[in-house]
Formats: sequence, C-alpha cells, structure tokens
Amino acid sequence: MLKILHLIMLMIQMRGSLNSTLVKGNVVLCFQTRVQRSPSVAVETVKKARGAGVIFAQFLTKDIASSFDIPCVQVDYKVGTAILAYTTSMRNPTVQFGLAKTILGELIGPEVAYFSSRGPSSLSPSVLKPDIAAPGVNILAAWTPAAAISSAIGSVNFKIDSGTSMSCPHISGVVALLKSMHPNWSPAAVKSALVTTANVHDEYGFEMVSEAAPYNQANPFDYGGGHVDPNRAAHPGLVYDMGTSDYVRFLCSMDYNNSAISSMTQQRATCQHTPKSQLNLNLPSITIPELRGKLTVSRTVTNVGPAMSKYRARVEAPPGVDVTVSPLLLTFNSTVSKLTFKVTIQAKLRVQGRYTFGSLTWEDGAHTVRIPLVVRTMISKFYVNA
Repeated sequence: MLKILHLIMLMIQMRGSLNSTLVKGNVVLCFQTRVQRSPSVAVETVKKARGAGVIFAQFLTKDIASSFDIPCVQVDYKVGTAILAYTTSMRNPTVQFGLAKTILGELIGPEVAYFSSRGPSSLSPSVLKPDIAAPGVNILAAWTPAAAISSAIGSVNFKIDSGTSMSCPHISGVVALLKSMHPNWSPAAVKSALVTTANVHDEYGFEMVSEAAPYNQANPFDYGGGHVDPNRAAHPGLVYDMGTSDYVRFLCSMDYNNSAISSMTQQRATCQHTPKSQLNLNLPSITIPELRGKLTVSRTVTNVGPAMSKYRARVEAPPGVDVTVSPLLLTFNSTVSKLTFKVTIQAKLRVQGRYTFGSLTWEDGAHTVRIPLVVRTMISKFYVNA
C-alpha cells in the first residue's frame, strides 16, 4: 500500500534545525553540498523536526547502505534536479512511499568504491598497492545482536555493511579454499594465483571503473591485479613464488639493519652484498616508480599446471614506454618447473612524473597469467639532497 505525503524543498545546514511546523508530516528534499554532505545528518535533522522522510540528492549515483530512523531515498543530482523541478511546478507536490524494488539491468560493474584505499604505496613505491579487489559494498552478513544498529531499529541478526571489513572476508575465504586445494602452496603462491587470474573487465567486456562523478576508468592503483575470480585462481597455471630469503633481501634493500630484520623474521639476517634495488622482488606485478632511460628487471615463474606446457608472452606496453620480454616463450617439462625471464623497459618520451599502465600476460591456450605493469618516467628527481 502506498502512502501519499507532501514533498517540500528545504536547505539543511550541518547539525542545524528546521521549523517543525513546516516540516511535520512532510518529506524533505535535500541536496548534498560542501557543508551538508551526510544523508545521516539530514535524516537526523528532519526527524527532530518530526518530518516523515528525506530525499537526499548527492554527487555519486550510488552510496553505501545506511540505517535510517525514518525513510530516506538517495538519488543522484540529475534525479534530484528533476524532483526539484516537480516541486516548484506544482501547488501541492506529493511523494509516495511503497515497498522497495530491485533495480535490474545495470551495466556498470564491478566498480571501485570511492572510499577504497588507492596506491601508490608511500613506503615502498616499487610494490604495487593495492594487491586485489573484492566485493565490499552493501554486503549482507551476520551481525551480533549484542550491538544495536540504532535506538529505533534495535538488535538484529543480519546487517548490510561496507568497507575493507567486508572485502577482506571474501579474500580470506578464497585463500582458505585455495590452501585446502593446494596445501603445499606458500603465501606468495596463493597471492600470485589471486592477482594473476583477477579480472579487469566486467562480463560484458567493459573495463572496470572507479566510482566518481562521472565514472572514470580504473587502473592498478585502484584495483591492483583486478577483481578476484576464485574459480580461475584455483588453477592459475603459473605462480610468482617467494620464500623468506626473498623478503629478507627486500628488507635489506630498504636499509633495515640486521638486528631490525632479525626481530621481524625471528632468524639471523645478514645484509652484506645484498642488491639495493627493490625492483626484482618476485611479485606478480612490475612497478617502476622512477624510470630514467632504460632498465631491466627479472621475474621467476613456477609451473603449477600440466608438466608439459608452453607459455608465450603478450605485452600491452604502458603509453610512452617500450617493453621487451626475453625469452618470449617459456617451455616447461617434467624436469623444468621454474623459469626466469627478463623485462626491459625503456622510456620513449621525456615526460616528468606521470604514471602509465600496461600488462604482461603469459598464455598457453588454457591459462592466462596476467600481471600489471606500472611505470612512471622521470627526467629529474622531485627533490635534491641538501
């Protein structure tokens, strides 16, 4: 059954108040501003004035689900402007409240939420962050009744929530399944399987987007390797594996002393004769934060698929650089399960400080093993040692 209520347009200031005589029993149309950004504050203000509901027009077309004490509908600015035109053209504008309906036929997805953490890493720019993307917006999950959502709603057994606390359980569950299937895999191998099999396109072939107004094309600083694909991760074909010694060399390259590294690894560490470059850590990605001219990095892959396999390289070079892979063909057999290849990257343009993105993919006809290529060309440093 639909309930018909009067619709009014009011400006709501942050933590402000409204005339209850005007608002009581009515639905308030509110536009998001630099001052008033939160629908929760708008709802709270309207509720105090004994209003019946809120229509909140905001910059983004979507938002995380919130729990409101009175009905609240969130729309984008285009819809909000149309509603505003309706309110100003009618003597007694009304709005109808009814049961919620599922929206069908949306083409945009997956998309990286606006609140999701982005790269590059400030501590280790040569390590691509984030690693992977997973569902984390408006996730329905179990909730403890001991923690009431609000005074009006009270205790519940299930709740819709958003954030890393929702995406992390998805990845953790996938990791648990992978580890049960492949108990001998190292943490690095499991991570590699997730990253190299992730998707950067949706089911229609459209590239992933970064939630914004309007939508922007996403890149590895938004999603890392891409959107997790558990089924493909179970059979990655190749993995970029690492052990403790690899991480120790990486920590040495970051100028940690032997004592600090030993306290972290709980074993004796020696940093003598350790290469200073951080670029050869065997990650399922290649990130060059400062490319001047030409450099070469190496990676080692381990075959976890059929013993007799041949993989051919396919490169999508980041704009402005040339990428050469040697060798272009990796041949595995019953006695050769690990092979090393080199990637040479050379700047074609003298561009200062801009990141560009590409990929390197190994294919054998059954498996697609993709890693991101992230390059920033540099003419000179942004700083000078005093």
